[in-house]
Amino acid sequence: MTTTDGQTGTPPDGGGAGGVRVRFAPSPTGSLHVGSARTALYNFLYARHHGGTMVLRIEDTDLKRSTRAHEAGLLRDLAWLGLRADEGPDVGGAYAPYRQSERGGLYEAAVGRLLADGWAYPCFCPQELLDERRQGQLARGLMPKYDRTCLALDPAAVRARLAAGEPAAIRFRVPAGDVTFDDLIHGPISFSSEVIGDFIIKRTDGGYSYNFAVVVDDAGMEITHVIRGEDHITNTARQMMLFAALGRPAPCYGHHSLILAPDGGKLSKRHGATSIGDFRKLGYLPAAMVNYLALLSWHPADEREKFSLTELVEEFDLGRVSRSPAIFDVKKLSWLNGLYIRELTPSQLSDLIAPYLAEAGIEPAPVQREVVAEAVQANLVVLSDAPRYASVFVDHFDLATCPGAESLHTPEAGVVFDLARGVFSAMPAEYLPPLEAKELLLRVVGAAKERGIKGRAVYHPLRVALTGREEGPELFYMVGGLGKGVILARLEAAAAFVAGQ
Repeated sequence: MTTTDGQTGTPPDGGGAGGVRVRFAPSPTGSLHVGSARTALYNFLYARHHGGTMVLRIEDTDLKRSTRAHEAGLLRDLAWLGLRADEGPDVGGAYAPYRQSERGGLYEAAVGRLLADGWAYPCFCPQELLDERRQGQLARGLMPKYDRTCLALDPAAVRARLAAGEPAAIRFRVPAGDVTFDDLIHGPISFSSEVIGDFIIKRTDGGYSYNFAVVVDDAGMEITHVIRGEDHITNTARQMMLFAALGRPAPCYGHHSLILAPDGGKLSKRHGATSIGDFRKLGYLPAAMVNYLALLSWHPADEREKFSLTELVEEFDLGRVSRSPAIFDVKKLSWLNGLYIRELTPSQLSDLIAPYLAEAGIEPAPVQREVVAEAVQANLVVLSDAPRYASVFVDHFDLATCPGAESLHTPEAGVVFDLARGVFSAMPAEYLPPLEAKELLLRVVGAAKERGIKGRAVYHPLRVALTGREEGPELFYMVGGLGKGVILARLEAAAAFVAGQ
């Protein structure tokens, strides 16, 4: 029987010279999915909460699909989220190398040890024969597993066949008994070795199996805690057997739930954005992404929903991670993102929305940028919304065809335009900060009030005349950000339009 115990509050003693050591081990075969990002986050939070170490290990043994470009993308996305590892291929560390493709010598040494100790043996069975046996077992209602044909071969015959160059895989000899461990999230879990056949640890092509390479790496890097998705639970039994055979302590395991789409299915492209890169391009902020990913399964002790990364580190506890599936709700993510956007300074927001505006052909003058940013800030859910709201500062329009133009056909509108031209002609600069622009606008409102014109009768005609729209950013932002020349030209055109009617 193989057993390991997990604890949620305090990490177990031992298991590495540096205390808690966790690892995030993605395959560089594509973009960083939000599910993988949450796994990285939980590992990061657990390590930081306990003053431990987070290791980034690149599992790039799938040579056909793994690329350095994908690896660079993973590193970029993790850095954008603020989840920088303490050790990894980009920063080094005492347990290097951190790419599986560079650790072949370590795997081969471990295979040799298992063969020498009787925990592994060569298997010459061709795949076609294995498939035929599997189908036969299924037809008889049996659990398919290897029948140990090659375990019974004469050792001398095995050596002769290997010497002759006959292809052979290496299988692990599964011991009898149960494998039991105390999962950090799910509690006690047990597997019977009766349902686990002798599995391959080295393929005939010379590659090493996932379960084997992971164990060699986790043991060699002294990983104390493995926090990963519950789709890996069935791998844990095999991995713990390998730890025992290699004479190394198994880490504590915690398997969090998977992220599902709103329809209960697997979260995929058909549901919209699924990768961190997708959400970054749409204009979600890293702080909002981290905050939302943390809340997908973890439930804080209080009712708060907004946490900084520092606060998450302080509060995070695997004991409060739910076993129920997490539903990805983009509306809640967007709500959180809006909160974070509204906390930005105009200068910060201006820098962040600049690429989106430029892509849409909207390039405010340098002195205009912060006014534009502040004007659209309250409306933004994602940064990519900025062009839709900022276009009002650069759009050209024909007043005669604008919404609300018919409301300008009043004597009061003409008076308002005359008053506004008098006030705005005294603007001290082409563009004004919002507070100064607001003071000028209030002068127009005050002058109109003295003539018995107030409220909507002042603001509505001014908005239509200056923007060609009946709604948009607060009017004083338009006064500050349109530019003195544009404002006066549009007021003159509006006065002529009214007079012409």
